[in-house]
Amino acid sequence: MKRWAILTVFLYALALLVLTLPVTLIALGDWGKNNMNMGFHETLKLVSHWGYWLWLGILVAGQALLLLLPINIAERRLPARRPLKIPVIVTAFFLANLCFAGIFSLLCAIFTDNAFNLFDASALFHSGAGQNGQNNNSGNGTLYTMIFTVLVFWAIWALVFFRNFAKSDTPDALLKRTIRWLLRGSILELIIAVPSHVIVRRRDDCCAPMGTFWGIATGISVMLLCFGPGVFFLFLEKFQQLKPGSARHSDGAPPRK
Repeated sequence: MKRWAILTVFLYALALLVLTLPVTLIALGDWGKNNMNMGFHETLKLVSHWGYWLWLGILVAGQALLLLLPINIAERRLPARRPLKIPVIVTAFFLANLCFAGIFSLLCAIFTDNAFNLFDASALFHSGAGQNGQNNNSGNGTLYTMIFTVLVFWAIWALVFFRNFAKSDTPDALLKRTIRWLLRGSILELIIAVPSHVIVRRRDDCCAPMGTFWGIATGISVMLLCFGPGVFFLFLEKFQQLKPGSARHSDGAPPRK
């Protein structure tokens, strides 16, 4: 079963790699009014950035952790509820990213490039700076504030799942619930991110298109993540059909000797 899980994770990583170039070229291609027009070579530079591989690693790790519960269900070994904490934590993390990406995409559509300044908490501590007191760490301040916001969303979603579902749902029901929430959340986030991206691309915004593009990339990545457990169970069903001595008729009766 672990081999099928590894194959599922590999297919998920392969799907992300294959979709990276076409999605980037479509979203940031030569159709907007701003200077954020990326060609094939610029897209390759984006893919070679360490941040891209870090996010890819996080997604692949999340897919692998989500498959731990289906493996335990398939092997019928869930002696305690401790294994249920892992899918809850992973689901809460991706729901937090979906919430942040959707909100930030909407802010980019409303406030243009100023949406980044809204998350620069360091500016509050440098508001009294003089004429030469420009904050050289404003970019880092925005990044740290965004990370902190995601952590807050993560804690909120984890609390919601732990208090309402993890203690009462069966493992199978919890798995279906987490996948359902992630799928619905990714669809809702894309409904916000895609129109927001079209809006900012038709203006002369400088950085806002990258914010909305991040929302599109997050929504697509999490949506594909949801299909991992389903693909795993398909592999598992095929494996059980091919396993000697375990074949059954379509009516569920054991094979005749």
